[in-house]
Amino acid sequence: MDHGPAVELGVDHAIKKKTKLGVILFFIYFVVYAAFVAIGVIDYELMGKIVLGGQNLAVVYGFSLIIFAILLGLFYNWRCTRYENLMNKEEEL
Repeated sequence: MDHGPAVELGVDHAIKKKTKLGVILFFIYFVVYAAFVAIGVIDYELMGKIVLGGQNLAVVYGFSLIIFAILLGLFYNWRCTRYENLMNKEEEL
């Protein structure tokens, strides 16, 4: 029982902007994560220092990385949706 595709896929005119944004956000996250790793390698005792709410830097920084990744993903989705709506709508007219 093949009902065909759920949507009709066409040309995405926003692909270059979406790709560029994805690469930029990747490198931003890479720098923040690399700093986390560098602290762990260079001064691992610093990771044990209590910084917030009785938690050490490793826990706070680690959870912050997870939250930051989620926020970057939400930002990426929001911007890409705007790019698609603007650039693909212009081509329909």
